[in-house]
Amino acid sequence: MAFKNTHRAMVFPGQGSQYVGMGKKLAEQHPVAKGVFQEVDDALGTPLFKLMCEGPEEELILTKNAQPALMANSLAVIRVIEAETRKKINELVDYVAGHSLGEYSALAATNAISLFDAAKLLRLRGESMQAAVPVGDGAMAALLGADMGVVTKLVNEASKIGICEIANDNAPGQIVISGEAKAVNGAINMSSDFGVRKAMSLPVSAPFHCSMMKPAAEVMAAALETTVINSPDIPLVANVSALVGSGDPSDIRKSLVEQVTSLVRWRETVLWLSKQNISSILEIGAGKILSGMNKRIDKELISLSIAEWNEIDEFLKKIESGE
Repeated sequence: MAFKNTHRAMVFPGQGSQYVGMGKKLAEQHPVAKGVFQEVDDALGTPLFKLMCEGPEEELILTKNAQPALMANSLAVIRVIEAETRKKINELVDYVAGHSLGEYSALAATNAISLFDAAKLLRLRGESMQAAVPVGDGAMAALLGADMGVVTKLVNEASKIGICEIANDNAPGQIVISGEAKAVNGAINMSSDFGVRKAMSLPVSAPFHCSMMKPAAEVMAAALETTVINSPDIPLVANVSALVGSGDPSDIRKSLVEQVTSLVRWRETVLWLSKQNISSILEIGAGKILSGMNKRIDKELISLSIAEWNEIDEFLKKIESGE
């Protein structure tokens, strides 16, 4: 195969992209993928892949299951691509990034964290995030048709009721807020007064990416301190800064801890990538959520979702032809 200057980035999805059946066909079609799922099962000591294949959905969507499951699915795709091309990912793309838990997938894909450790960390991350706030005390809401300036004013007003913070800057006109249920509901109720086109509560089990997640951040800080972390093989754009970090393991640990309570700067991440002459972004793993957001952020970017064998094969044909 002839590989040209890539001008590509790989991105990895976050929670919400999971679905029952993900990874099943790929494991049947490629032994390398099956090996990834087995390695994750071994790390967790539970049959997660069986849950991914068969459900029930109400168990798969639990944070403690969805997070390692999505990472496993993404890494299975990565390992198959590497096996088929006989190339490492750093020979195929210039940058990587991940949405929330997807940052762990990106780190595992670039050999900064082992697959075994990534699975254990994400199980712990899911459990600690769920345990940080009693069910019902927190909430999240999606705000559509408003920019960061408008939402900042809304959040400031809602903060008079209780904790209310911006959790995700996903795309133009798509921002997520998080915090105490009473404050988030207050923000929903007053959103139209601030010019928000639509505000809707999200079906989540905890208020992710806000200061209420501090107990989970402390748990992750302790776990990451004893985890072997290497510099990634490919520059990684971090959630908390929307910039490429130094690659130093201590900086990666700090960023992952901050990420638990901080804003996910996805819109800024994609804009930064586009300024680096990236022309295509590959979404690796379940769903097409990031590809949809990426197109809204920069219409000139080519977005490909790669999860199943036919999508991997299409990508292989593109790089073989020098695209």
